[in-house]
Parts: sequence; structure tokens; C-alpha cells
Amino acid sequence: MTSSVESDTRCLVAVRVEVADAHLRVFLADGRGIAVPLSWYPRLCHGTSEEQNRWELLDGGRGISWPDLDEDIAVRDLLDGIPSGESARSLGRWLQARKQGRPLTLYDLAAYEESDDFRNKAALP
Repeated sequence: MTSSVESDTRCLVAVRVEVADAHLRVFLADGRGIAVPLSWYPRLCHGTSEEQNRWELLDGGRGISWPDLDEDIAVRDLLDGIPSGESARSLGRWLQARKQGRPLTLYDLAAYEESDDFRNKAALP
């Protein structure tokens, strides 16, 4: 016998993700699929096809991450119909950094600060 907690946990596991036709589609281990407007996640909207298709599952499929876009989405939020809560100000800063080729995440920033490119700029008067 399967408990409702076990069943609910299995339902929340993503196995495949597609970004196409202005939609984010997530396929779950229990056979269901979820489709939400891509506009719910502005960083995904601004990503290239390559960036949109470079995703990884988090926590055994309970979340999805797009490392290149610094975007993480919980499967539970998709099921509950919760779009990104990112503020316009935060998105604006992210877009500006992206446009200028600056690091977008703390991980990227740490790597950038170790690079010759950063050292050369830091040495300028």
C-alpha cells in the first residue's frame, strides 16, 4: 500500500524538461506533464535556445536549474501555478550584467575574479 505522502513525493519529481513555443514543459515521473507560459520566468525568456536547453534536475527531480541563467524552479511551484517572484529591479540588474558580459551569479563572479581578464581590468588606473 502506498501512503499519500509517498504518492505526493513521487508526483513532484521531474524527469524531463522542454522549452519551446513560448512554454516551459515539465514531464513528471508519474506520467503527467505541466506546461506554463515561458513569460512566467523572465530569465528563461531572455536565454538563448542553448541556455534554455541546458538544465539540470535538483534534489532528485524536485527542482530544475538553469545554471547559465541563474534560474531555479521548484516542481511544487509549477504544480501550484506560482510564477517567478523576481522583482523588476532584480531582473533589470541581471539583464544589465548580461548585456555587459559581467558575471551573473556569485559562482560566476568568483571565477571571474580569478581570471586574467579581471586582473587586467583591476590593474588599470
